[in-house]
Amino acid sequence: MALTDMIVPEFDNEMATTRKTLERIVDEKLDWRPHEKSTTMGGLATHIANLPTWAVIGINDESFDLAPPGQAPVRAPEAKSQAEVLATFDKNVAAARQAIAGASDEHLATLWTLLHGGHTVFSLPRVAVLRTFVLSHIIHHRGQLSVYLRLNDLPVPSIYGPSADEGGF
Repeated sequence: MALTDMIVPEFDNEMATTRKTLERIVDEKLDWRPHEKSTTMGGLATHIANLPTWAVIGINDESFDLAPPGQAPVRAPEAKSQAEVLATFDKNVAAARQAIAGASDEHLATLWTLLHGGHTVFSLPRVAVLRTFVLSHIIHHRGQLSVYLRLNDLPVPSIYGPSADEGGF
């Protein structure tokens, strides 16, 4: 069995659950943050919507520098609405899925490097990048977003089991 035959179903499942969570944000709360050190709900949702691009970068490029020397750090502009978040997420998920599905086992075994200011943060096999830096990263921030939803009395979707707002599966 090819690695992508195992990764794509997990990716599809996690992206569907993530989309359900992003659907719960409301435009009126995009500027809300639980603490002064926390990102806003809109900033967090924007980050989640853009995380699937790391699958494309991790498969198609040899490396990526978050803060290339002599340049401003890479940062996506914050979405202005729930509709913009969902459109960005859907576009990025489609591109990521295509990149993942088209990758060979041999390519997924090759190293990919994350840099910051020209310095190596980590080098991992691309398959590990997909699992940790893409999927686990999205799952982590989706969990944060579910707390933001709860603190704003917005319904939290069922993620890995029922939520107080949704019954079972």
